[in-house]
Amino acid sequence: MEIDHIHFYVKDATAQRDWFVDYLGFEAVASFTDTDTHTELIQSGLVRFALSSPLSVASPIAEYLDRHPPGVADIAFAVQDLASCLNQATAAGAKVLQPIQEQPSSFPPLKWAKIAGWGELSHTLIQRGDPKGAIGNFTNEIYPFWTEENIEESIYSDPKNLAHPISLPLPNSLYLNIDHFVLNVEKGDLKTALCWYEKVFGFQGQQTFDIQTERSGLHSQVMIYPDSLIQFPINEPTSDTSQVQEFLELNRGPGIQHIALKTNNILGTVAQLRKNGVSFIDVPPTYYATLRQRLGFDEGSAEWQDIQRKKILVDWLAETPNSLLLQTFTQPIFEQPTFFFEVIERREEAAGFGEGNFQALFEAIEREQLKRVEHSA
Repeated sequence: MEIDHIHFYVKDATAQRDWFVDYLGFEAVASFTDTDTHTELIQSGLVRFALSSPLSVASPIAEYLDRHPPGVADIAFAVQDLASCLNQATAAGAKVLQPIQEQPSSFPPLKWAKIAGWGELSHTLIQRGDPKGAIGNFTNEIYPFWTEENIEESIYSDPKNLAHPISLPLPNSLYLNIDHFVLNVEKGDLKTALCWYEKVFGFQGQQTFDIQTERSGLHSQVMIYPDSLIQFPINEPTSDTSQVQEFLELNRGPGIQHIALKTNNILGTVAQLRKNGVSFIDVPPTYYATLRQRLGFDEGSAEWQDIQRKKILVDWLAETPNSLLLQTFTQPIFEQPTFFFEVIERREEAAGFGEGNFQALFEAIEREQLKRVEHSA
């Protein structure tokens, strides 16, 4: 499997599209209206998002937004053999929300189905072409329900391309692909959620984190899919004051907390995003004071100074100091402080998530949480 696209349910898809374009540097690809729902499609590199909003109370998007704030509703996976994947999922107890559908007129032929994920998250499974063929090249549409009739706008002017508006990454993209996404679950549900994704999809556990501050903490397990780019941490809170618990309360249940957008130039990308008006979480000077004690930190380097000015989190191993993991995180993008983005660069194939960075991230989000508590008091 690979990540195909991620579907957001929002209040106003057109306004949200404009925000992604103006602030995060995405390209508007196409839009369409299907009965009571309007959908916008945007892309940067191999990062593809669908943004849907209701046109009436009859829309399933309206029902979702009655129960949850705007956010990620579906993570779609490109699979090599849809029938086999669906059989494995249902044998493991997954609920089928939509049986296998086909669009035989596409080339190669397109098939998809949808199953219920954890909480109210769903997973669309998409197969393009023959099961023996390669997946992940995304030579067809990212959203399986497009037709020439219902597409209203497209950046591709040639009518014959309307049914397949996405092929190669768009030029001048800020991002390469989706590095990972993070799922927050209720306290005590971590092991059950891990087991579910292992049995239903074949994910495997990787890194584990136990983060604790004076105020709160979390348990986390990173899941990966073998021989693919998919990796995602699953978090559970360890206290009622945890920022993970705050997410669960504001989201009214488990859900996707953030998505990491991978770049090959985080300093340039963050500079552009700040210029666009994107706000990022704060990183205190004490973080860099600690970094200076580590072998490999070059105080005189212009790049290290720029990293500090832009407040980028950095981690590396002593034995491989050039394999840098660089990260930063936006402020929440919706009205409720639930969902945010991460920007990440992995130099020389730096792996994992960096335990120091994980702790620093948790503490940074906790500081933002305390600001909200103090503001509301």
